[in-house]
Amino acid sequence: MSNKYAIIGGSQGYRTVASLSSHSAIEPINTPFGHSPPIHRLQVDGAEILYLSRHGETGYAVSAPYVNYRANIWALKELGVSKIIAWSGPGAIDPSIPIGEILVPGDIVDETRGRATTFYEDLGIGFIRQNPVFCPAMSKNIANTITNRFGRCRTEDIYVCTQGPRLETRAEIKKFAICGGTLVGMTLVPEAFLAKELEMCYCPICYVTNYAEGVVNREYRPGELFEGLLSDDEKSAVESAVESLRGIAVEALMAGGDGHCNCSRSMERYKLRGDIGEDWRTWVRRP
Repeated sequence: MSNKYAIIGGSQGYRTVASLSSHSAIEPINTPFGHSPPIHRLQVDGAEILYLSRHGETGYAVSAPYVNYRANIWALKELGVSKIIAWSGPGAIDPSIPIGEILVPGDIVDETRGRATTFYEDLGIGFIRQNPVFCPAMSKNIANTITNRFGRCRTEDIYVCTQGPRLETRAEIKKFAICGGTLVGMTLVPEAFLAKELEMCYCPICYVTNYAEGVVNREYRPGELFEGLLSDDEKSAVESAVESLRGIAVEALMAGGDGHCNCSRSMERYKLRGDIGEDWRTWVRRP
């Protein structure tokens, strides 16, 4: 296998860490932006896939606004990763999307505030085109894998990424719907943009966890997940989806394929202009 692959686990990623039987852990990687979490090496059919749990090793310890996205992406690049599949559990703005649906989003609306969204602070580089925002070759592989399992896969949904950690207001969800958003989550920004800055292929898998505020009428229930936005039947659908994610990601990565992408050339203009060299480690201004 000529490429090294990685999976970034989302909200329930720690459960995957706990379930791994054939793996070895890499100590946290020291990066110019702080330490990464531990990264795990999985052996799958003789191939190595790295696994990083975005929100913690033993539970949901770090909420989306406080994830060190730059350290995570830098560490994976340092370990030789060229392709990343990340999972995220957004809510549905579009009421036609079933809870537990597994899909590949097609675009992002960035509604975050104050996150470190670039490696290239105070530099004249990083003006990178964002269409397609996700690697088209990986998107196709993942969508094919999901379709083979479930008979369908949505690929055109627009993921609105909010700041968090609070959930969105009813009025905010109305605004996002008017703007064309069909999903709302908190984790794909700046992760997708940072991977592109380091010329890595990146594509998410989303599993729909709930209906966003105001999409359906739900009684407020203190002490429950999302304070009652999720019914018991929907909880079961979400659990089933989470159990499928690692297998889908591994299968999609191992599928390979001849799909074309330009992800590995996203900084080509700056190389040709002489602004940067071939060593990506020299592209940033270190803190």
